[in-house]
Amino acid sequence: MTPALLTSALLMLITLSYVSLCAASPFGNCRRCRGWGFAIKTDRKGRAKRGKDCRRCKATGKRIRIGRHLYNTAARLHRDGTR
Repeated sequence: MTPALLTSALLMLITLSYVSLCAASPFGNCRRCRGWGFAIKTDRKGRAKRGKDCRRCKATGKRIRIGRHLYNTAARLHRDGTR
């Protein structure tokens, strides 16, 4: 196999795996709170306790993946254009 063909095949494999991930699980964990939905603080004794709600994900702990957001935007644009 030539290097160009191998590179394009690898790129196609990565793209298809990300598309299947976005189709199977459109939401991922929030990067700021790591999926908890709130910050973790410690009290004076060193025990973990719940902090403030995460403002980025609005305390859900989930965010929409970039690929799914692009798909939703393209589908909305197509739907509005063909009405």
